[in-house]
Amino acid sequence: MINAINPIKPSWAVPSQIKSFCTTRAGGVSKSPFNSLNLGLNAGDDSADVLRNRSILSSHLPAEPLWLKQIHGITVSTPASRNAAASEPFEADAAVTNIPNQVLAILTADCMPVLFASKSGGVIGAAHAGWRGLSGGVLENTLQEMLAISPGLSPKDIAVWMGPAIGPTAFEVGEDVLQAFAAHGPAILSKAFRPITGSSGKYLADLYLLARDRLRSLGIDQIDGGDFCTFNDFENFFSYRRDKKTGRFASLIWISDAA
Repeated sequence: MINAINPIKPSWAVPSQIKSFCTTRAGGVSKSPFNSLNLGLNAGDDSADVLRNRSILSSHLPAEPLWLKQIHGITVSTPASRNAAASEPFEADAAVTNIPNQVLAILTADCMPVLFASKSGGVIGAAHAGWRGLSGGVLENTLQEMLAISPGLSPKDIAVWMGPAIGPTAFEVGEDVLQAFAAHGPAILSKAFRPITGSSGKYLADLYLLARDRLRSLGIDQIDGGDFCTFNDFENFFSYRRDKKTGRFASLIWISDAA
């Protein structure tokens, strides 16, 4: 039963063939501090446990996920680039597809997973949007590649769900992060970065607000999610900022061809 892994189902208006969910800590075999459904092979966990966890996850999916080698960049894995690659995992921080039952997956533990789906249900995307990727343009690149493989679509034809990430009361950053978003304009900076009293050059940053602003500027108007905090929800989520040595959970999306 899928309930054994206690998934979070995105609350967004998309066609019935679009399937998606986000795993939590529950339902795996990893030991503390990776307990229990750690899906990240590079987090320091026992690899046999992680592979067992991935097998548990795959039993709830139509195919093995397309795992990425995430590097906090802005490269998008596409059907064409995957066909040209020699082997997995694909070095990218986002992926798109229009192929049924091809499962896109993003691993996180504070960074923001962002899922995309066309309102017609024909093309999907998933992005790993920490502050580096978000400021660098990973959302823009994901949208661009979705439109490229589905001619005729416009940004207004795309729905987005922002998955669990570190929230605005917990994400403490320095001046370097604020400056990375300087090109977005002073209006969003004043809203998304709240100075921390008594700590010069330190801010509480709102990743959800920054992402929502960027998505709206691209012409996307259906944006849901953004109501989680990985740092403050130990029961459900891994958090690198909170625990340092910890696991990774996955946000997954696919186009189902099931009747």
